[in-house]
Amino acid sequence: MTSSNYLFPPSAPATLPIQGSAQLIPVHRIYCIGRNYEAHAVEMGHDPNKEPPFFFQKNAESLDVNADFPFPKQSQDVHHEVEMVVVIGKAGEAIAVENALDHVLGYAVGLDMTCRDLQAEAKKLGRPWEPGKSFENAAPCSQVVLASDIGHPSAGEISFSVNGEIRQQGDLNQLIWKVPELVSVLSNFYRLQPGDLIFSGTPSGVGPVRVGDRLEARIASVGSLSLSVVA
Repeated sequence: MTSSNYLFPPSAPATLPIQGSAQLIPVHRIYCIGRNYEAHAVEMGHDPNKEPPFFFQKNAESLDVNADFPFPKQSQDVHHEVEMVVVIGKAGEAIAVENALDHVLGYAVGLDMTCRDLQAEAKKLGRPWEPGKSFENAAPCSQVVLASDIGHPSAGEISFSVNGEIRQQGDLNQLIWKVPELVSVLSNFYRLQPGDLIFSGTPSGVGPVRVGDRLEARIASVGSLSLSVVA
């Protein structure tokens, strides 16, 4: 099919850079797991021991690879959630846990930015979370580091600071559902495709950001992400 078959030009795909490469990863879908660190589940008022894994999605277009995070005008309470991002590089469905890492291309540092007031209102009304989770620029993300270079991190510090003050700090070994399990469970609901991203969950300490804040997220062996909150 040529470009002349479209009523208007299709949008360019969202992309992520690869560390040490000029190539880009076209992003297909963004999946996020909720409450995948015990302490965070508790701070959100839930018992992690009674909860199977659950997921929600962000639009690929909400990916943000810029140096700034524009504060969404529709919200008065935007929170940070630092997460390791799993990048799928090989398609598959009904993937066995023991084979799941074969489908992982690499990893990145991501922020699941959340309009907490909009999310809370949606929860109260029993409605979907999209306005609070999948707004413009809602998924800042670093460049991707390949698993062929670093392996598959199962431990290591994950942290987030605002204006130099640590807000979130944990370890990847605290994930309730590990990366192979996340990939396997998701693949029973969706046919995973190259370019799919899985935000793997956030440690405790989530909280608000303000215009003018400087944000920095770090994950051992994976990398870092720095950006400023702008009006």
